[in-house]
Amino acid sequence: MSPQQKIITVAELMQQSGVTFGTSGVRGRVVDMSDMVCWVYTTGFLNYLTSIQAINKGDKIGIAGDLRASTQNIMAVITQAITDSGFQAINFGTIPTPALSLYGFQHGFPTIMITGSHIPDDRNGIKFNTATGEISKTDEQPIKAQQVIIPAAYFDNTGKSINPPALSSPDLAAENYYIQRFTDFFPKKCLSGKNIGLYQHSSVARDCIQQILQQLGATVTVLGRSNKFIAVDTEAIRPEDTDLALKWAQEYDFDCIISTDGDGDRPLISDENGNWLRGDIAGILCAQYFQADVVVTPVSSNSVLELSHIFPKSIRTKIGSPYVIAAMQTAINPHNKVVGYEANGGFLSATTLTKYSRQLTALPTRDAVIVPLALIMLAIEQQQPISKLISALPPRYTASNRLKNFPQSLSKPFFDNILSHDIATNLTYIHDLTSDFAGNPVDIDATDGIRIKFDNGNIIHFRASGNAPELRCYTESSSIEKALKLNQLALKSLQQKLGFNTNVD
Repeated sequence: MSPQQKIITVAELMQQSGVTFGTSGVRGRVVDMSDMVCWVYTTGFLNYLTSIQAINKGDKIGIAGDLRASTQNIMAVITQAITDSGFQAINFGTIPTPALSLYGFQHGFPTIMITGSHIPDDRNGIKFNTATGEISKTDEQPIKAQQVIIPAAYFDNTGKSINPPALSSPDLAAENYYIQRFTDFFPKKCLSGKNIGLYQHSSVARDCIQQILQQLGATVTVLGRSNKFIAVDTEAIRPEDTDLALKWAQEYDFDCIISTDGDGDRPLISDENGNWLRGDIAGILCAQYFQADVVVTPVSSNSVLELSHIFPKSIRTKIGSPYVIAAMQTAINPHNKVVGYEANGGFLSATTLTKYSRQLTALPTRDAVIVPLALIMLAIEQQQPISKLISALPPRYTASNRLKNFPQSLSKPFFDNILSHDIATNLTYIHDLTSDFAGNPVDIDATDGIRIKFDNGNIIHFRASGNAPELRCYTESSSIEKALKLNQLALKSLQQKLGFNTNVD
């Protein structure tokens, strides 16, 4: 090794940079995701795939990205890392995460998506897929252990590339394949007569969705297209997005309004009145449309899943698509339609789904586009608006919000303190925290964070984010007003308990 070269493990890089694996891929602040950091992460991933003989020198590696400001540079650096490792980088451009994943899965090569998903523009991320699926939690440890040799004179002392590479022109094959997935599956002109609003903002899926809807016969009105990145979080919808949807619905008389998060793997869909659906409710309706036999979802999702008695079997997991995917795989058998969804609305399928004597191949990664299409078609089948689909479900309502800039130094002791005692002591602690507004706690589920059930049916779930310094709070109650109030009071009580003073998002 040259004296100027440096050897580093991915684990050491994580420690030094603060750019770490979260619930779904690598995430970090843009200022910390230097060219060197992105190059080392990518090289470590490729080294791991080579070590398990999942790829051979010269194989294709697909890349794509979202529309945030830092993405193009990271894509260029990752292209260089792929080339340096002896592989062929294919630039599929700015397309949705599920479009890139689908194309890689169907054509048998790994893919790398550069996206920060729903988080703000000052952060970004890298999502790694093998040729058959997302990297799992068991893949993360050997990736972290990979030793990477950083060539001499590649990066300056800030980690910036000395000779930054240029991106090739995008290959449109993955985007076209994704669009065709839906236009081939759904009946020709099945959305004729439907008036749909498309809130485009800065979603990388905005043009794909418009083409799909129009090819299926819908009248589409484009709304709110932005050249500046807007962080749309489908689990913590911004008040301005709530107001916009209500305004647009009244102005245009839509059947629904459709949108997604930044990388197009988490959907937003409204009813005809402009009320955004919760992602976990949309997931239930999507699974109902496909007549699923087994439904997998994280512990944070609404309990309507079980209370509705629509599905023969349901499975709860920790939060994050890797856990949902792992549980779906265990449920596969020749007789089951196995699907999953997350509280953010992202929908996954582990088996081929059949409808109209046509087949929709499995896509075991979050997808946004399938959800609104399924809900609109379910409403057409049942000859009623989307609001009626929702009102037919048991009356359980959820709300979610978060404390931003919430350090792990506060969240970890909080969770450790609750979970380190016997159940009686833990329930007493929770009672002191919530007794004035939530009811009497009767059970604590520690599958992921702490999910507290109360004797009156209320639920409060606290969880530290895996992608950002945030503490999320999910609440469930018998009305939306109660769920929202419960969420507000739970976060306020927690702030007071821990002495943390910040604005609720």
